[in-house]
Amino acid sequence: MTDMTVEEAMAKYGPSEITRDDLLEVDDPAYAPENVAIVTGGANGIGRATALAFAANGLTAVATDRDEEGLTAVESRAADLDLPGEVVGVPADLTNDADLERIVDEAAEEGSVRYLLNIAGIQTVAPIESFPVERYDLMHDVMQRAPLILTKHCFPHFRRGDGRGVVGNMCSAHGHIVTRDKVAYNTVKFGLRGLTQSIAAEGEGAIRAFTVSTAYVKTGLVARQLPDTADRRNMTVDEVVEQVMLERTRATEMMEPYEVANLFVIGCSRHSDHLNGGDMTHEGGMSLTY
Repeated sequence: MTDMTVEEAMAKYGPSEITRDDLLEVDDPAYAPENVAIVTGGANGIGRATALAFAANGLTAVATDRDEEGLTAVESRAADLDLPGEVVGVPADLTNDADLERIVDEAAEEGSVRYLLNIAGIQTVAPIESFPVERYDLMHDVMQRAPLILTKHCFPHFRRGDGRGVVGNMCSAHGHIVTRDKVAYNTVKFGLRGLTQSIAAEGEGAIRAFTVSTAYVKTGLVARQLPDTADRRNMTVDEVVEQVMLERTRATEMMEPYEVANLFVIGCSRHSDHLNGGDMTHEGGMSLTY
């Protein structure tokens, strides 16, 4: 049996509560309340942090998720932090095409849709020969198909006004290198980089796209998996973190969700005009050193 409960793993390796000082604020005239950033997976983890980060920069962040209580909580957190922008929750299912169109329509009611942040992610760990195909289909739909469909619906909004827009996609070190027993995650993240480069190719410089690739992040999703991973590997939870998650990085601890969110803030801003089709790799050297 593992040496740590899920609750204990969450307390030690889950995300810390976000403060105003954690959120990067940049100088960009387009970061204003009349402009909208759509954020998927906005109720929890990196998506939640990203919604708060864009609201901290004065934008209207439309956070979408199936978790309605989580969306209400992030709206309240934005108000508690007295952010200059606002978080607006839009409950939706990323596997439902009608919902995908509705997300963009409702976002457009809040202002000019200028940014799309595809953050939502899920995970399944299993060998190829026993990998559940229905889980592959779900992961593909959430992490690759939904970003494409949302981009398709956002393009007409981007082309209005000054014709500019940015799509930021949450990739991973596993979009560059792979580890065993994660065939769906590896495949989808590699495909997401292809989607990102396709958006850049068709955006004609006015519509940009980029990916952010990190190693392990202190999300609830990661922390809740730790005890089970420790059991399967006959290790302690601390050993899993130190010898599995951080073994191939040069970092000494996992990233916080707000640190990832801040990368999207800078990547979408005017300070990153030449970031187009490329990747912001912040994974502690996992794919770049040995």
